[in-house]
Amino acid sequence: MLTRAYTLRFLTPAFLGNATQTGQWRTPPIKALLRQWWRVAYAADQNGAINVAAMRSTEGKLFGTAADGEGESNKSQVRLRLSGWDKGRPVPWNGADSGRVPHQEVKNRDGQVAPVGPLLYLGYGPLVFAQGQTSFKSGAPIQSDERATFSLAFASGADAARLDKALWLMHCYGTLGGRARNGWGSFSLTPTDASTPAMTHALDARFTTPWQDALKLDWPHAIGCDARGPLIWQTEGHADWKAVMRRLALIKIGLRTQFTFPNVRPPHPQPLDRHWLSYPITNHVTCAWDRNARLPNSLRFKVRVGTDGKLRGVVFHVPCKPPREFRPDIKAITAVWQTVHGFLDQPAQGLTRIAT
Repeated sequence: MLTRAYTLRFLTPAFLGNATQTGQWRTPPIKALLRQWWRVAYAADQNGAINVAAMRSTEGKLFGTAADGEGESNKSQVRLRLSGWDKGRPVPWNGADSGRVPHQEVKNRDGQVAPVGPLLYLGYGPLVFAQGQTSFKSGAPIQSDERATFSLAFASGADAARLDKALWLMHCYGTLGGRARNGWGSFSLTPTDASTPAMTHALDARFTTPWQDALKLDWPHAIGCDARGPLIWQTEGHADWKAVMRRLALIKIGLRTQFTFPNVRPPHPQPLDRHWLSYPITNHVTCAWDRNARLPNSLRFKVRVGTDGKLRGVVFHVPCKPPREFRPDIKAITAVWQTVHGFLDQPAQGLTRIAT
């Protein structure tokens, strides 16, 4: 068995809920995230010829399968451990959401544009508005800058190199817990000993694919790219997590509200441009899709810490085709994402394209 050991440090609060929805350090979400990025590492090794059945077979042998009466079950060859399973600490958030941001679709009683709390906007669900402030819905989240030793052991062989790549991808792009795609639960992995490889991989061409081609597959398998390079943008540095999350909230509000809704009472008979970003949308359902349909946003946020110690927001696109039940309109989806990429590239947004 080979072993790896890291300090896992959260850079933004993490909504990691246990069985009672109380924030707690837990290994299952970490293992699930490792599997997700292992698939990206697997796809990178296939030179564009991905056999999904073969991938699932390899994945099942590595991470374990529960047959539920069909086929054979097998134990995971990857063992994960945390130095502690501590619960979240109840740190007061008073004033954390005071720097409110404008949202042109939110109106007050007088019909005027009303500001919204950026933390609540990015974390609605785990976060609620109560007694005049934003707070955690139940218990307490794992706070920013909390850390623990995260270690794993796995069999040596061909999958060792692939797992190391997946761990590097987790470090660069992974987030954990509720509302993770909005940047909550961002973390870093730092090797704790010399036997654990340093995070020195590079995002070479194998990990990216032209984003229009990525829409041919209905699962996230690569980071998108265009003629300018990977679809990865970075904000300026910030001193604390609240400031960088506020910045990400402004970006998300801007890229979403550029797609306006017609002045008609919903439900909308057909999906509109904004529906292809993510679904559902409050007050704007469409009768073309099931009322319980869920389409996650393939544009993701991550917070990283730079060599200068400042926090930067990272926006990156992992494009894929929506599930079959959404009856994907590839022409409409392509037009929507072209608009989003153009928005993020605008000098007015103050974002920088980065290579990794």
